[in-house]
Amino acid sequence: MKLLAFDTSTDALSMAVSCLVDGEVRVWHSSGPGGAQASGSLIGGLMDLLRQADVRLADLDAICFGSGPGSFTGLRTACSVAQGLAFGADVPVLPVPSLLALAQAARADAAPQATQGQVTALLDARMEEIYAATYAFAGDQWSVLQAPCLVAPPDLANWALPAPADSDWHAWAGNAFAVYADQLALPPGVPCVAALPTAQAMLQLAPALLAAGHAVPASQALPLYVRDKVAKTTAERAVEKAEKENLQAPQPGPGTHA
Repeated sequence: MKLLAFDTSTDALSMAVSCLVDGEVRVWHSSGPGGAQASGSLIGGLMDLLRQADVRLADLDAICFGSGPGSFTGLRTACSVAQGLAFGADVPVLPVPSLLALAQAARADAAPQATQGQVTALLDARMEEIYAATYAFAGDQWSVLQAPCLVAPPDLANWALPAPADSDWHAWAGNAFAVYADQLALPPGVPCVAALPTAQAMLQLAPALLAAGHAVPASQALPLYVRDKVAKTTAERAVEKAEKENLQAPQPGPGTHA
């Protein structure tokens, strides 16, 4: 199987190509600045990897892209590039949820021998929020326990599912731990794995996703948006500032008049 994969949902761009060489799967991969910066280097980087692997676009079984959630500009870039390449080469597109790719990347790095478990994937969504999802795995099959959503850092502990008793491995994974360390109250005993979605993880997920029928024609490839709003208005920022100042202002003590 010949596959091309890339993710631009975070600040890190990840690209990879895989194909069989002498009966074994070989992977060529590269990285760079992601998000809004990915547009300047993505297509050139993908073409370079295809040349290294000696694979033509028309030979691909699918083009995989990180569908999100994540950077709005990054997601639009990845989707449009996947559509353009797929239209030209007449190959299907495989949208891969970025949080699922993150979960697979964490599993492959921290617990490659685990055969059954659960991963809660967390990405910094900015604006004091986290993109979160929970996945279970059994062998090469992943299932969604909690679909991608937005969670405020203080609410994460109440939102999260408990660790399954019969799993080989259970973990929190992502890049939100350092950003919101003072706001997270994670349950004790569960490892926190620093991870990002990677193209290599997408290639590992692709065979099962393709077999399950998740590939789509280029015209039907869409980003996965969880947040409909990317910025606060001037009025909303003013209200938020006033509320913070009111909370920080000294309060009248007993027997005093405001």
